[in-house]
Amino acid sequence: MLRLIFPLIFLALIDSSLSAQVIQNKVRDYRLANEHRILKEFTELLTIPNVASDREHIRKNSAFIVEMMKRRGLNPQLLEATDSIVPPAVYGEWKSPGATRTVILYAHYDGQPTDPKQWTGSLPWQPVLRSAALEHGGASLPGPRQDEPINPEWRLYARSASDDKAGVMTILAAVDALKANETTPTSNIKFFFEGEEEAGSPHIAEIINLHKELVQADAWLICDGPVHQSGRKQVVFGVRGDTNVDVTVYGANRPLHSGHYGNWSPNPAMLLAKLLSSMKDQSSRVTIAGWYDDVEPLGEVERRAIAQAPQYDDELKTQLGLARTENAGRSLLELLNEPSLNINGMSSGDVGPLARNVIPTTATAVLDLRLVKGNHYRRQVERLIDHIRKQGFYVVDDNPTDVERRKYPLIAKVVHRSGGYDAERTRMELPISLAVIRAVQATSAEPIVKLPTSGGSLPLSIITDNLRTLTITIPVANYDNNQHAENENIRLQNLWDGIETMAALMTMQ
Repeated sequence: MLRLIFPLIFLALIDSSLSAQVIQNKVRDYRLANEHRILKEFTELLTIPNVASDREHIRKNSAFIVEMMKRRGLNPQLLEATDSIVPPAVYGEWKSPGATRTVILYAHYDGQPTDPKQWTGSLPWQPVLRSAALEHGGASLPGPRQDEPINPEWRLYARSASDDKAGVMTILAAVDALKANETTPTSNIKFFFEGEEEAGSPHIAEIINLHKELVQADAWLICDGPVHQSGRKQVVFGVRGDTNVDVTVYGANRPLHSGHYGNWSPNPAMLLAKLLSSMKDQSSRVTIAGWYDDVEPLGEVERRAIAQAPQYDDELKTQLGLARTENAGRSLLELLNEPSLNINGMSSGDVGPLARNVIPTTATAVLDLRLVKGNHYRRQVERLIDHIRKQGFYVVDDNPTDVERRKYPLIAKVVHRSGGYDAERTRMELPISLAVIRAVQATSAEPIVKLPTSGGSLPLSIITDNLRTLTITIPVANYDNNQHAENENIRLQNLWDGIETMAALMTMQ
């Protein structure tokens, strides 16, 4: 009997691989024939400002995506929260007769706030096509004529070109490619496009629970983030959690002349610098008590995946102009699986042409707490506050009163921003995990990278806490896309590759 079974299994695997290759070829042929149309639609989407707090424009984004999905026959609807101010999720579905598995394809359509003055040669919501990356001399290009070939190395510059309207576009273009070739998905496909991920997803739990029947699925497949730094495609089985904290320290209640009062009146900028430096040692290891205590260790499968991934640290150091890295030179992939503490920004007084000889009244830092499996975001914030108290600060959550100012020599206002969430990780050896790996590998000539955790954060723990499901992330953007910063961009070949990847996931066995 075994002699009969093993050949049958082998033949089934060959047949599945050939079928995947046929579908991939058809999807690629469709993309090649429709690149101009795809690029035009994507550019139109990128022209709509998409900061979650911009209520008018975020609604224009959701309405635009609804129309995109209507044209594709995906029965879209807006999933609203109780408060109409909250950006809606855009939902759709493509059911497959006889399918026994349901997956949700997730992306988000909101983007990070940005200062247009910091962009080079373009503006955030006025997309510009360039011949190459800006740092490599990429020149601005006119929109390609219909008869002009599109160079896959061109880059499209705009806010959310990569993070994460690229996810929305690759998913919907994959639907086009499959429908054009009359290819039916092997799973029931649902679509969930979130509108406030970059604001910390403060309402995704509410939206999920208000529309629970619609968003039930065996797995959520997340299209967000960059491919590996080597350029290889990757499948990532976890994300870091994230939460943000504002810390403000105080000096005198009005600005003081630095000559008349220097060496006498406390300088809040200096106080803040000393406080922040107390949070890490010389090797940049976090010194806050308990910071690493509840980290859930990786299993053998996860450790092996990290060991097998391309080691790219030296190349990254060269590209980024770094002579040294933190944490005693341990590898980036290793450190992604530990909690981190970063300074997003600091403010006190003025610099540049506006610099004045004054002692400022306050100094503020925004701290970014990245978490791994086992950490709880509220517990990490409590540890941070305990550390600040141990440095002698009286901690408040609002501006201190005059009485408090006269009573306490060191005061810190600590504000925990809304929207935090924990890390999430899915086991790499599950059947659905292996199916996703096979599907993505079928679209790549090189071995794909498989990682237990990415460096970025997504609200995946909120999804799994509120639904009986699991999550796997399949990113498509180029790793040097400048996400969250000025001059964000997408390399067109990554956009094209993403379409094939999303189509493979919809048709995976």
